[in-house]
Amino acid sequence: MRFFDEAAVLQRLDLDGCRTAVREAMVALSSGQTRQLPRSIIPIGAGRLFGQMPGALLNGGYFGAKLISVFAEPDRPGRSAHQGVVVLFDAESGQAVCVADAGAITQIRTAAGTAAATDALALPDAERLTLMGHGHQASAHIEALARVRPLREVRVWGRSIERAQAFCAQMSAATGLSMVAVEDAREAVAHAQIVCTVTGAVEPVLMAEWLTLGTHVNLVGASVASAAEAEAAVVSAGRYFVESRESARNGAGEFLRAIAAGLVAEDCIQAEIGEVFADPGVGRRSPSEITVYKSIGHAVQDLAAAAYLYEQVR
Repeated sequence: MRFFDEAAVLQRLDLDGCRTAVREAMVALSSGQTRQLPRSIIPIGAGRLFGQMPGALLNGGYFGAKLISVFAEPDRPGRSAHQGVVVLFDAESGQAVCVADAGAITQIRTAAGTAAATDALALPDAERLTLMGHGHQASAHIEALARVRPLREVRVWGRSIERAQAFCAQMSAATGLSMVAVEDAREAVAHAQIVCTVTGAVEPVLMAEWLTLGTHVNLVGASVASAAEAEAAVVSAGRYFVESRESARNGAGEFLRAIAAGLVAEDCIQAEIGEVFADPGVGRRSPSEITVYKSIGHAVQDLAAAAYLYEQVR
């Protein structure tokens, strides 16, 4: 059995390969070539959860699960809130063949999935990116999105302007991109061609009226029904895409709030992202459209990333 700790995953799981693996997994999910169960979450105590996400890549020869703890500890901000493992089994022999650090897998495959969706839905020449949030996912998203669009300027907003400035300085040195920390959220979003929300917010930090025509929005940070990084009107502001219709009904906070407010009906979902990958014609239709992609995360994405990692070093 292969074991990949955090350092090994970060070193060996490349973004380009992971993006392809996640893209293929989402096409398979939408076409019924995968199986997965809804996330099962067991409360462990105040602010502490244990989650299990099982699934099977029927077209890839693997099955398994992500087992993860989510421990919110505000007094330890440098500590990852998500810890656990992805366990991969061989579908031919039934043998467990790989165990990989779940935090690193999640970090890379989430950014890779966003990049794949952005490549399919954003304007081809989009060069102005706004990130709402400045944690580990923010840095991963900059690297991933720079691989699919010719980024020229990245604006960063967060609740702490000091931390946003430090993040921008670090990322500018690492990437060579023009990084600008912006204290006002509306100003940060103004004129952006790509907006990514990668925060831990449970109430909206992104408003629909801030978006300009042609913008592509990735809603990434909130992954439970009770949380929403964007106001409900963002869902109705343009064409809305999801990872899966079922997961949107169960866990897309912005979508559920938009339905409750009477702004949209369930059929406002234009397509699953796997359907867009398979047929780009169901995605963006014009340069002036606003497109919105909601990412929640799926077991098949984690398993596809782990399988790609395992195949690379087997």
